[in-house]
Amino acid sequence: MPRVVHFEIHAEDPKRAVKFYEAVFGWAFHKWPGPWEYWLVTTGSKEEAGIDGGLILRRGPGPAEGQAVNAYVCTVDVADADAAVEAAVGAGGAIAVPKTSVPGIGWLAYVKDTEGNLLGVMQTDSDAA
Repeated sequence: MPRVVHFEIHAEDPKRAVKFYEAVFGWAFHKWPGPWEYWLVTTGSKEEAGIDGGLILRRGPGPAEGQAVNAYVCTVDVADADAAVEAAVGAGGAIAVPKTSVPGIGWLAYVKDTEGNLLGVMQTDSDAA
């Protein structure tokens, strides 16, 4: 069956977005040598589960405040949801949905990056109630 193999972050200010994701998750960014402003995103080693992606200069207006989500939302596996949310806010992001339990699964929070994009952070914890 078809699987998601790539994600893309749209950014009004790509350099600002790169700094955010480097600070929060330690991801690596490499400028693509092609004709567009595009960066390849490495999120981990090839041996780890997960996918890599890209970051592109946003074409058109960004998400409006209070607008309903109209995209696929990526969720990042983190060791500590509280620390990830704190890092996101410290790097210029904002809390979109505070940390909540997903019983038997873990702890989930949603944050916005510096470009207004929504993303989830999930801490696995089978004892979450």
